[in-house]
Amino acid sequence: METTRELINEFLAQHRIAMVGVSRNAKDFSRMLFRDLVQRGYDMVPVTPNAAEVDGKTCFARVQDVRPPVDAALLMTKPALTERVVGDCAEARITRVWMYRAAGSGAVSEAALAFCEQRGIHAVPGYCPYMFLPDAAFYHKLHGFFLKITGAFPK
Repeated sequence: METTRELINEFLAQHRIAMVGVSRNAKDFSRMLFRDLVQRGYDMVPVTPNAAEVDGKTCFARVQDVRPPVDAALLMTKPALTERVVGDCAEARITRVWMYRAAGSGAVSEAALAFCEQRGIHAVPGYCPYMFLPDAAFYHKLHGFFLKITGAFPK
């Protein structure tokens, strides 16, 4: 069984990633993360049924509609929606998902995690990708530091 840190490293090694639930609001955190991942060289694909495009990139309503397909999906959804989205990921043959969380439950759903385990989908259960990206801003590294001193940082 892979450690959470191994799952994170594998996820971040992917090139083409769908961000499911990216906001239409240009000032939203998900949009900041989306733009930053694009600047870092990731081929980010926005997935939201409520927009035609995000930052000049064509939006798709569901991950099954994305062409060409993606390597992974970063879920910025509410837990109840995450359960449906991991089913969509399975249908689209996406084998790596990251259920974003900075505080609270984020996108993490126990039912979605169980579904992923049953289907062989490698799932990162929470955390913010910024904590694992090189050259992230100080406050993102500080978030990771606090998790380390509390023993909650993934090994």
